[in-house]
Amino acid sequence: MSKTYAGTRLRRLREERRLSQAELARMLAISPSYLNQMEHDSRPLTVPVLLRLTEAFGVDAGFFSERDTSRLVADLREALADDVATSRVSASDLAELAAKLPGVGEVLLRLSRRTQELGEQLAQATDGHRATADPVVARTPHEEIREFFYRRQNYLHEVDTAAEELAEAIGIRPGEVRRALAACLADRYGVRIVADGDRPHHYDPAGRVLHLSPRLRPGRQAFRMATQLAMLEYSEVLSRHAGEDFEEGSPTWKLARIGVANHFAAALILPYRAFHAAAEEVRYDIERLTDRFGLGHETVCHRLSTLQRPRLRGVPFSFVRVDRAGNMSKRQSATAFHFSRAGGTCPLWNVYEAFAAPGRIHVQIAAMPDGQRYLWTARAVTRSRGGWGEPGKTFAIGLGCEIRHASRLVYSDGLDLANASAATPIGMGCRACERLDCPQRAMPPLGQHLSIDENSSTYVPYPVAERASGR
Repeated sequence: MSKTYAGTRLRRLREERRLSQAELARMLAISPSYLNQMEHDSRPLTVPVLLRLTEAFGVDAGFFSERDTSRLVADLREALADDVATSRVSASDLAELAAKLPGVGEVLLRLSRRTQELGEQLAQATDGHRATADPVVARTPHEEIREFFYRRQNYLHEVDTAAEELAEAIGIRPGEVRRALAACLADRYGVRIVADGDRPHHYDPAGRVLHLSPRLRPGRQAFRMATQLAMLEYSEVLSRHAGEDFEEGSPTWKLARIGVANHFAAALILPYRAFHAAAEEVRYDIERLTDRFGLGHETVCHRLSTLQRPRLRGVPFSFVRVDRAGNMSKRQSATAFHFSRAGGTCPLWNVYEAFAAPGRIHVQIAAMPDGQRYLWTARAVTRSRGGWGEPGKTFAIGLGCEIRHASRLVYSDGLDLANASAATPIGMGCRACERLDCPQRAMPPLGQHLSIDENSSTYVPYPVAERASGR
C-alpha cells in the first residue's frame, strides 16, 4: 500500500478552519511535533489519523489523495499550452506544482485565463478579430458558474439542509410533489399556477401568477415550481451565496442566484436523506430511482452528483450533458475528473455511444492518461415541445465515478474492476491529451515534434518523432 503524503492539503484545511497546530493535534490525539512533520511531508498520513481527519472535517478520504490534482494539472496544461509546447514548462513541473502548492496553481490558472480574456478583448477592439490562428475562447459567465459549483464539490450544505427542512414541513412525498408545492406557493405567497404559454415557465410578480407550459412533463413542472419557491422563500440566501464569488448585479451573479435556486429545487423535490437512502438501497440504479420518485433521468442523475453531505456522503459523481456535436451544456463534478475547456471531448467516451441506442444505459470503464479509472454510465434523452414537425433536443447524460466507488453501483455487476487493461483509454480532449498513439486524435499533441515522412503513413494521425538519445 502506497504512503499518503498530503502536507499541503492538511495545512490548508487546518488554516481554513482557523485552527492552530496544537488545537488540531489535540483533535487528532497526536503530538504537535508529529502534526508538524506531516504538514511538511516528513511523515505520511497514517490510517488512524486519516480516519480522524475525515470525521473531524467531514471530508472524503480522497481529499488527501494525489489523484485529486489531476484536474488542476490538466487545467494548467490547457492554460499554459504555449509554454508546454515550447518546453519552458514540463508536465512534471505542473504535477509538482499542483501537488505541493495547489493554491499557487489556482492563482496562476486564474491569471493565465484573465490574460487570455484581455488579449481577446483587445484584439476585438482593435481589428475585430484575433491575428493568431489559434483563437482563445473567453471565459463565459456560464463557465464561471461551473467553477463556482466545482469549488464547492457540487454541494451547498446550508441550501441543501434548508430545502430538506422545508420539504418535511410542507409534506413533500413521491407522487404528491406538485400538490404540496402548489399549496405552499398559494398559502405563503398567494401565487397561482396557470398552465399556459410557450415558454417553459414565466413568473408575473405583479399578478403573482406562475405560468407553466402544459407541454412540460410533471417532473419538470415540479422543478420549476420548486425553483420559484426558492426565489421567493430564500432570496437573501441566494444573493449571499452568489455574492461570495461574484459582484452583485453582474450577469454572473444573476446566473449564480439561478444556479443556487436550482440546487435548492433539486434538494426540495428530492430531499437528501430520503433520496440518499433510496440510492444506497437500489445501488444507484437510475431507472429504479426515476420510477420511485417520478422524475426524469437527467434530474435524478444531477441530484446523484450532489450527494456530498458531510458524514452522509453518497458516491461522488461527475455529471455531464452533451449534444451530438460534442458541446457540453452542463457539467458538474464532485470528483477530480477533468472536463476540457478547449479541443473538445474524447470521442472514445461512451457518452457519444449513447446516441446510437437512445433509451438504453451504456456502461464503460474508462482510463485517463494518468492511470485513474472511472465507471461511466451514459444514456441519450430526447425532449420535444410536442408539436408535429417542431425540432426537439437530444442529449447524452453521463454519470461517472472513480473506480474505487464502482462496486457500490449496480452497473459494476459482471465487470472486472481490478483489470486495468480492460478499461477504454480516453483523454480530456485532444488538445491536452497525452496519449500519443491514439488513432482518434484530432489535433497534434502539445510539446511534441511530429514525424512527417512523404514516403510512409501511420495509423496514428499525428505521429511523434523520436528524439535522438542524449538530447
